[in-house]
Amino acid sequence: MVAACKAFVAVSGLGSFTAGAAAAQIPQSVASRRIAALERHFGARLLERTSRTAALTSFGREMLPSARRLVEAAEALDLHAERARQRPFRLALPAICGPVPVARLIADCRQADVRLEPEPADPPRRAELVRTHEVRAAIVAVPDDRGAWRVPLGLADATGSDRTPIYLETLRVLRLSEGQRRRRVWIQPEDDLPHIRDRITRCRDALGLRPAQVVVARSLVTAVAEVFDSADLLLCSPAQAADLGLHWRAIGELEPARGYDIAAGLPEDAERIRAVAPESIGRCLGVPDAVVANERS
Repeated sequence: MVAACKAFVAVSGLGSFTAGAAAAQIPQSVASRRIAALERHFGARLLERTSRTAALTSFGREMLPSARRLVEAAEALDLHAERARQRPFRLALPAICGPVPVARLIADCRQADVRLEPEPADPPRRAELVRTHEVRAAIVAVPDDRGAWRVPLGLADATGSDRTPIYLETLRVLRLSEGQRRRRVWIQPEDDLPHIRDRITRCRDALGLRPAQVVVARSLVTAVAEVFDSADLLLCSPAQAADLGLHWRAIGELEPARGYDIAAGLPEDAERIRAVAPESIGRCLGVPDAVVANERS
């Protein structure tokens, strides 16, 4: 109906099948068939045809305004759809995601016709952004056994080179020599979550470490500065340690991990971003080899 009305409006406006078809960017034979089909549908002729001209019948003059409105509405709908496709897809990401993986994620989304607009934020803020619909979706922190992505955590320092697991028990020092300070484990804001933080503190207490030996930092920068300036350790992923120039080691007594999943105001938004770039999101989060958790055997 829309295509036929477009042909009818173009031909009637120019008074010629040849000129009207050219304006509608279709062959003349197609324009003729579409208008003929429209006339059969309405049961009356719209145009009087001669070898060179096409003039409106009285019925055609009555129908032309409605046909023109239909064509204009269809064009407006097409324009609205194009704008909707081009609307930025705001996605809340962990603030720890590096610029290079995020840039690759944006590029991958563009290939799928998604204009991604990342919004870096800490875990509570990401959950708030999706709850208040300030973003279309968010990568939210969840227990690692319930997430679509799993990122192993360990301890990293600035001076070591040993790659064997480090045991928290070795941080327990009964007597300190002069000028010696107890080594501390710094937990960054991204990991200040019960399913991560509480596992570390329970292990600390079971091993008899001092409460002050596990510290939640106000920011990642603060934590890294302390590690650079001492023998302290940062709880982080292998990828994050590499980005920071730190030496990463697994923890001997436990295997903490970050878990991530997608939350969105609309289920189709969550499914869209999940389907577009799961491996690219994994690289941003620091997943080893960007493997999606629910696809691992």
